[in-house]
Amino acid sequence: MRSTWSQQALRRLLTDGAEVRPTPLRPVPLPGLPGVALHLKDESALPTGSLKHRHAQAMLHQAVATGAVGPGTPLVVATGGPFAVAAAHLATLLDLPLTALVPPKVPAAVRARVEAAGGHCRLAEGPPAALQQEARALAARLGGHFLDHFADAAPAMSDFPGPTVADEIESRPGSPAAWLVTGAASGTTAATLGRLAGRLAVADPEHSAYFAAWASDCRDYATGMPSRVPGIGRPRVEPGFPLDRVDLVIPVPDAATLAALRWLHTLGIPAGPATGTTVWAACHLAARLHRDATPGTVVAIMGDTTPTPTWPAATDLDPTPFTERLTRLATTGDWAFGPG
Repeated sequence: MRSTWSQQALRRLLTDGAEVRPTPLRPVPLPGLPGVALHLKDESALPTGSLKHRHAQAMLHQAVATGAVGPGTPLVVATGGPFAVAAAHLATLLDLPLTALVPPKVPAAVRARVEAAGGHCRLAEGPPAALQQEARALAARLGGHFLDHFADAAPAMSDFPGPTVADEIESRPGSPAAWLVTGAASGTTAATLGRLAGRLAVADPEHSAYFAAWASDCRDYATGMPSRVPGIGRPRVEPGFPLDRVDLVIPVPDAATLAALRWLHTLGIPAGPATGTTVWAACHLAARLHRDATPGTVVAIMGDTTPTPTWPAATDLDPTPFTERLTRLATTGDWAFGPG
């Protein structure tokens, strides 16, 4: 029988963010593509501004339900990104301490967001490649619980009794989406979307391993290089990524991500860089539907937001040719099919 604390914790986890669910579907105007619609599933509306909020919710719910986490259990995560912010927010709801183990070079602004949500940042002693192992060891020393979002978020989401992003997309009016599009990260959202009708595409930034792994059917493929796009792209294929459920992986140049990000901002959509990558891939798929004279809807995940269109702060990326392609697509329906 569950303790009173556990029962209360499970209720709090299930109801957190209920006021903003279902998250909104934002239309992206493409007048040059009659019969084709593009919608953004705006997960940035969740309490901590990212789709990672659902992942942290599901993982903590599972940990409490199984007894792995109880009153006062220290929590540890191996990131300073949106998952850490979400986990810190939820840990605060449950009155649990959370430590985010981060590489020493992580910017102070990133650490500040975690701490503002109620977490504590600790600088890692080992190399970035060993961050997961160091975090797991730290949790063991503290007598706590390690939230491994790369390995455990997807199975936790499949068991989560609350509404998932797939549930909300499935319940939208109209026929099923022709394409569902998400960014390449831990694989949790891709695994969740993979059970829906419609084809699933994953947008992969430069230096990420997923496109080559999918194209070669080699799960061990690795690039050894970090992605420049915050929140998506991995140097290896993470355990939770469902290669067998993905119909298409679209490699997206970082300059195209920047072009799509700035284009969305001109439309009044405050997307973050990861959404720029996803939207470039979604536009490619919308153009394919138009080319094939196939009416349909593309639903892309808007997983992040940004207060200013300044990513990246310093770069040699030239978005100009990609901006021109987006403008032509939106106004005339023309799209150059080929590399990028």
